[in-house]
Amino acid sequence: MKTKLLNIKGELLSLEKPIVMGILNVTPDSFFPESRQTNENKVIQRIETIRSEEGVWIDVGGYSTRPDAMDVSPEDEWQRLEPTLRLLMKHYPEMRVSVDTFRADIAKRAVEDYGVSIINDISGGSRDPDMFETVAELNVPYVLTHYSDQPQNGCNDTDGKQITEDVMLYFAEKLHLLRLLGVKDVIIDPGFGFGKTLEQNYELLSNLNHFSLLFECPLCVGISRKRMIYNLLDCSVDESLNGTTVLNAYALLNGADLLRVHEVKAAIEALKLIDKLIQLSR
Repeated sequence: MKTKLLNIKGELLSLEKPIVMGILNVTPDSFFPESRQTNENKVIQRIETIRSEEGVWIDVGGYSTRPDAMDVSPEDEWQRLEPTLRLLMKHYPEMRVSVDTFRADIAKRAVEDYGVSIINDISGGSRDPDMFETVAELNVPYVLTHYSDQPQNGCNDTDGKQITEDVMLYFAEKLHLLRLLGVKDVIIDPGFGFGKTLEQNYELLSNLNHFSLLFECPLCVGISRKRMIYNLLDCSVDESLNGTTVLNAYALLNGADLLRVHEVKAAIEALKLIDKLIQLSR
C-alpha cells in the first residue's frame, strides 16, 4: 500500500506514520472542560502543551457539537475563533492548523485571512450546501466526517450491524462529489458519536480496517473521551482517559492515520508503542 500524503500549503505531509491532532476549543460549553480555552493566556498555554507533547496539528473549534449544546450564530462563532487564529498565525506559523466548522463562510475567512490550512467539517457538507464548492475553491485538505442527527436506520442499542455499510456508502457518494469539484486531499472520519448508538459506535470501530482498504484517503479517528467510552465503562468524562487510550491504540492497529485527541501525550505514547510492535512484527 502506497504512503498517504497530504498537500498542505504546498508541503507534502507524509502519513507513513500516524500523527496526532490536538483539540483547542474556544468555546465555553465543550463537553470536556480542559479543552475549553476562552482567554489568551489559556489559549497560549494550550498551544504550548500540544507542541511540547509532540502534537503536529491543532484543531480549533468555536462551535460545540456536544449533545444539547446551544446554537451559536455565525457572528459569535467567528468572534470566538478570530483571536486564536490571529495568535496562531502570528506566533506559531509552523503549526498545521485546522478550523472545526460546518459553515463555508467561516472556513473561507479562516483560510484567506489567517492561513488556516485544513477544514474539519463534522457535518460532511450537510449543514451548509456551499461547503464543498468552498473547499474546492480554497484548495485545502478537507476532513469529511460521517454525520447524522439521529441514530442510523432507527437502530436501538442492540442493533449496529448495518452501520459500517451505511458509512461506506456515505463516503463513496460524498467523495464522488468532492472529486468532481476537484478536491484532491480528503481525510475521512467515521464520526464516532455523531448520531450513533453505543453498539453502532463499537461496530464501526471493530470494522475500522475496512475503510483503509476500501478508500485511498487518510483516516482520522476522534473518540477522545466520548460517551461511547464513559457510558460503557460507567465512569465520568474525567475518568475516561484510560479508555480513550485503549481505543486509540486499537484504531492505530486498524488503519488510523490521524488521532484527534484532548491529551496529546497519551496518544503519542500509544503511537510510539504501537509503532515499535509493528516494526518488530515485519
